[in-house]
Amino acid sequence: LDGAIQSGEKPMAAIVGGSKVSSKITVLEALLDKCDKIIVGGGMVFTFLKAQGLDVGTSLVEDDFVDTAKEVLAKAEKLGKQILLPSDIIVADAFA
Repeated sequence: LDGAIQSGEKPMAAIVGGSKVSSKITVLEALLDKCDKIIVGGGMVFTFLKAQGLDVGTSLVEDDFVDTAKEVLAKAEKLGKQILLPSDIIVADAFA
C-alpha cells in the first residue's frame, strides 16, 4: 500500500471499508495525509454518519469511536480533503 501511495499520481483517492472504525483509524489518518479523497463504505459508515449528527437507528455503530470519527472529519476539512460517505442508504426494520 505504501508503495502505491508514495509513487501514485495526484489527485489520489482511496476506498476504505469494513465494519469497524477502530481497526481502520490509523489507516484513515495516514490516508488523509496522502489522498485527496477517501471513500468510506461498509458498516463503519454508520459511525461517521452518527458523528455528523444523523440518526442511524440500530445500525452497527462503534459509539466509543464517534468522537474519533468527528476528529477525522474535522482533520479532513482542515486539510481541504474530502471524506465521501454514502447518501443513499435504505433503512428498514426487517429484510425482505
